[in-house]
Amino acid sequence: MTGAATAPKLDFRKSDRALYSGVPGRIVAVDVPPMTYLAIDGAGAPESAAYAAALAALYPLAYGIKFRLKARGADFTVPPLQAIWTAADISAYVRGARDEWRWTAMLRLPDSVTGDDLEQVRALVLAKPVAREAATVTRVRLTRLHEGLCLQLLHIGPYSAEGPVLHHLHTVEMPLRGLTFAGDHHEIYLSDPRRVAPDRLRTILRQPVRPI
Repeated sequence: MTGAATAPKLDFRKSDRALYSGVPGRIVAVDVPPMTYLAIDGAGAPESAAYAAALAALYPLAYGIKFRLKARGADFTVPPLQAIWTAADISAYVRGARDEWRWTAMLRLPDSVTGDDLEQVRALVLAKPVAREAATVTRVRLTRLHEGLCLQLLHIGPYSAEGPVLHHLHTVEMPLRGLTFAGDHHEIYLSDPRRVAPDRLRTILRQPVRPI
């Protein structure tokens, strides 16, 4: 007698391919549906200790949730890291004024994940006998984000080269299409900067928009 059938492993990069891919430099409009994320907030440059600590808290929780769902027959592939970037002055992105940046680092989860799933896994992570910043782990939350209409493109190259690309998006492409800002700058990191040369990094740049 065989056991209960399990669903195929969910891979967001395959099921929502248009949201995780593109032609380099080509700006396209996409409709981004509501999604569930693990998220943690912070401020400062992505090279900061605070950002590193945030990622060190996100991934154990994401993989703990993955194994919890797998035991229920609903496995998924932990997707690429994403981040929402904000600043009081939108030009801070273009100017590279990193001390003015605020961020929300995120990992997407299946919509079936609940607050109880997170709390059960959080307790397990905090109980492990390894050096871990408990305060950072406790700040991770479950959130839903619905961005709707967005302009996005695939950027290939170092993160430091995004400024002119964003300037063109904000000051040329959006006005040309009769659009204005409807949310914060969003990045999806398709490459691991520890293993990929800066000039080959692949990043989705996304801007929620609305008609003027």
